[in-house]
Amino acid sequence: MKVARRREAMLKAVLSGMTEVETLCAHFGVSEATVRRDLGALAEQGLIVRTYGGAAHIGAREPELTLSQRQSHQEGVKAQLAALALEQIRDHDTLLLDGGTTTAALAAVLHQRQGLHVITNNLAALSALERLPEGRVTVLGGDVRMSSMTTMGPAAQAMLARLSVDRVFVSADGVTADLGLCEASPEQAWLKELMIGRSARCYVMADHTKLGRTSQQHWTPLPAAWTLITDAIDEQVLAPFRQYNVRVLSLAASSNTLA
Repeated sequence: MKVARRREAMLKAVLSGMTEVETLCAHFGVSEATVRRDLGALAEQGLIVRTYGGAAHIGAREPELTLSQRQSHQEGVKAQLAALALEQIRDHDTLLLDGGTTTAALAAVLHQRQGLHVITNNLAALSALERLPEGRVTVLGGDVRMSSMTTMGPAAQAMLARLSVDRVFVSADGVTADLGLCEASPEQAWLKELMIGRSARCYVMADHTKLGRTSQQHWTPLPAAWTLITDAIDEQVLAPFRQYNVRVLSLAASSNTLA
């Protein structure tokens, strides 16, 4: 079967519900590497979403917001999420801060802890991090993604491979209980996965507008145990996360304990 025809048939199979790599291998009689290449090509066309172990259908992709638009969106909520995230941080922790305006809001309150070592690819957070008392900041090198003012690429990946941290705080364009974090580029998604892999504890900071959202096509799977920090109060929205045994810290809760 020619490549173009096989990929057309594979797209139809994914849309019909055949989403696992192993199942697609058996159905088409091809290797796992071939299936992954075909799924990658379909994902690059925006026709499907790559997931851990397979693929899923996606509707129309949403345009990515500019940095200034993201900074003004839910600004007050981000400050509240930052305060809640701060409660999870001890003096002298080593932290990984992902790119994004929500994690930049967390950077703005980290001066309330002593002796932190903060590792980040978030260039927009650096001015806040200069206020760390007895603290230390490590910036991941690499290519600068100007639309988000973050670094990424092989240099950042190589640095992460030689680091380990107590806690990582990440955000994303969207988060679902089963698929994980969605991002606009594969480089962003892969770097987040590496960050999570180097951390003892994972925290996802997401306001209610991002929960259940699948607006982009590149995905970062989340670990078996992770914590969602959110302002969501609708139990229908939170139920899928609770079903996956996700620890949920909500602004609506009267108190939260230190992890």
